[in-house]
Amino acid sequence: MSESDTRVVAVIPARYHSNRFEGKPLALINGKPMIQHVVERASQVELLSRVVVATDDERIAKQVRDFGGEVVLTRSDHVSGTDRLAEAADLLDIEEHDVVVNIQGDQPLFPAEVVEQVAGPLLQDPALPMSTLIYKIIRSEEINDPNHVKTVFDCNNNALYFS
Repeated sequence: MSESDTRVVAVIPARYHSNRFEGKPLALINGKPMIQHVVERASQVELLSRVVVATDDERIAKQVRDFGGEVVLTRSDHVSGTDRLAEAADLLDIEEHDVVVNIQGDQPLFPAEVVEQVAGPLLQDPALPMSTLIYKIIRSEEINDPNHVKTVFDCNNNALYFS
């Protein structure tokens, strides 16, 4: 399978129910729901062949359809956005050799180049099981914050574990 045969598909997990901000995907930013901003930004990334919102909430699904986005309804019992993404990939019949990029539904200003940074290694080496972005903690209060995932990696930048 050549790199040119591989599609890069963005799946954007979006939940209505949240502990910190219920209905966040539908929160208006400059007159548009947050999820629309994320979809529109993802749609500008040339590397992506498809952009799909994965949600368990009909309100979010309706909003996505109303602005012309693609949406897939998933189960509501997922523990994480990654679980929702995996179900969406199955429902969408995404091929095993394709690359699925998880774009967070609450990141309306994500830089387009991060999609290329995360998908690039997978396109270059199809044997890799996954790729993820990390950032260096610069504020001491982030160290003990459970909302900031920590990554331990080896000298070759391979992730050993996440906490």
